[in-house]
Amino acid sequence: MDYLPKPYHTKIWRAIYEHELIEAGDRIAVGLSGGKDSMFACYALSAIRRYSKIPFSLSAITIDLGFEQSLDRDALEQFCSALEISFHYIPTRIADIIRAREQQESPCAVCSYFRRAALHRFASAHGYNKVVFAHHQDDAMETFLMNILFSGRVGTLPWKTHLTKTGIVVIRPLMYLSERDIAKAVRRLGLRTEPNVCPYSCETHRARTKELIRDLCREHKQVRANLISAMRSDRLMELWPASGRLNRSSSS
Repeated sequence: MDYLPKPYHTKIWRAIYEHELIEAGDRIAVGLSGGKDSMFACYALSAIRRYSKIPFSLSAITIDLGFEQSLDRDALEQFCSALEISFHYIPTRIADIIRAREQQESPCAVCSYFRRAALHRFASAHGYNKVVFAHHQDDAMETFLMNILFSGRVGTLPWKTHLTKTGIVVIRPLMYLSERDIAKAVRRLGLRTEPNVCPYSCETHRARTKELIRDLCREHKQVRANLISAMRSDRLMELWPASGRLNRSSSS
């Protein structure tokens, strides 16, 4: 299992080199949920590692949230074994926390926070210096638009994030690939993915934003390219002055 189609190889290596995501001697752990994105991330980085001029080690970490229906641990372990990467399965009681808070907070937000905390804590304690999240181009576009619509700020997913508390660096090497690209690769490579075991069906801001972008792309072919272009830091910005300056000028 070491074949990576050239278009995928090219885009992932572009991300690695342009954004300096991987350095010699890195101990890298992939957050493996069993979904198509994280399964492909494991596969792709394993293939790249075999012929990379940058030596790095690779592992996978799966966080078991503690729901009644759990992921197929044996299948994930066999997948990692075939890739010759070590596998760690971490049981948690995050499901109990979600149930206790579901009336006050979004289950998806609670899950995301505690799942990442568990992942980072384990990685730091076991000597990993980088953690891979399998975010793709669609995730970045959705985050960009969500920040504008729901947070009132301009920003998207960074290629890498330095976490000061743990010393971990989170990297996202798949963001030059679209969700469709990854889905095609998973089918082409015959990767078996795990079903989503979460019992919560969240009508999240992300789901609504994904649908909005999809609908707009059907009507206007340039929407996707324009969103990607707008996320670049070198784009021309024509913004209002800060609110404090506006208030002072209007009162004078």
